[in-house]
Amino acid sequence: MPVHGIAHYNFRLERQLMEEVRAFYEKVVGLVLGPRPPFQSFGYWLYANGCDVLHLSEELPDDKRRTGSDLTFDHVALEASSWPQHVALLEAAGVAFSQEFVPATGRRQLFFRDPVGNGVELIFPVGEG
Repeated sequence: MPVHGIAHYNFRLERQLMEEVRAFYEKVVGLVLGPRPPFQSFGYWLYANGCDVLHLSEELPDDKRRTGSDLTFDHVALEASSWPQHVALLEAAGVAFSQEFVPATGRRQLFFRDPVGNGVELIFPVGEG
């Protein structure tokens, strides 16, 4: 039973916060709002390169999901291009970020947090930047 890769990741958020997070991932990260099946719940699907990679689902008051400091999620890494444009977007949005190089590969990384504190990594091809 092989696993073939990550299909998507999902954030559950109350609706007002969902709007802020959606806008951040569109304007700062560069994901694109796309079609979502007609689920009974409210939400959005955001796409990269034609694939839905981030699902935003409405969190209702009676949701019984695990939250708090016992979670171990650190960040999601997204393949990207146009290093200078991403740096400019982060700076223009006032988003603090750090940058690193992947040892032995020369790939460049940007690390930052979204409006609710989730870690995001953008990783760029060799030679960008």
